[in-house]
Amino acid sequence: MSDKVTFSITSKNVADEIPRVASMINKGLFKGPVEVVLKRPGRSLDQNKKLWAMLADVTKQVDWYKQNLDEYDWKTVFVCSLFNQRSVPSIDGGFVGLSRGSSRLNKKEFSDLIELIYAFGSEKGVHWSKESIEAYENYKHKEAA
Repeated sequence: MSDKVTFSITSKNVADEIPRVASMINKGLFKGPVEVVLKRPGRSLDQNKKLWAMLADVTKQVDWYKQNLDEYDWKTVFVCSLFNQRSVPSIDGGFVGLSRGSSRLNKKEFSDLIELIYAFGSEKGVHWSKESIEAYENYKHKEAA
């Protein structure tokens, strides 16, 4: 058995997958203790592509209090906003937002992040690029399937 085995279990396949999971646990126990972790699926590659296209659009079009923010700065702003994060004084002056990393967002939270960026962009008059729109169409099509 490899170090990691992932099962994607839904209400449609649970009856078939649970015996497979139990079998893998039993096989793994011969080599030592096994850890079982339940979690929601993480973000998809399409969501990730969509995020970075949108962040690029916001970066090019929105002036934020006379600051030139890059895509990573904007990502921090949006993630902090999504979760109502706190800010604290930094160790050398200024402030730091205490934010969750976007890599830890599950699929739903990531969708909420994308919707937050859309809403912000609408308020600020952002014109979404062809890349951003295409990424959204690909994402929407795959999510509906």
